[in-house]
Amino acid sequence: MKTYNKLVRDKIPNIIKNDGVKPKFHVADDKEYTSKLNEKLLEEVQELIEKPCAEEIADVLEVVEAIARLHGISLDAIKSEKITKKSLRGGFNKKIILESTDE
Repeated sequence: MKTYNKLVRDKIPNIIKNDGVKPKFHVADDKEYTSKLNEKLLEEVQELIEKPCAEEIADVLEVVEAIARLHGISLDAIKSEKITKKSLRGGFNKKIILESTDE
């Protein structure tokens, strides 16, 4: 028996069954779901750091979208905040590293 205890995509149990393996799973309550989404975000970000590619970015985005839905935040609201923040503070295109201030 192999133990995972992690959040997986919705179709994974059926994919495992189709491979001839019997999965054991449960549906999380909101508290566990929130915790497991946070763990999944860290996992996916680590994978993106190790292998920067469209697939890993898509995985991170999928988890971020799930977190937004959980908290009742629309993708339009996120896009609007992104535009506002970029307008006010800029993006990350100039590769600026703040070393210190004289405070």
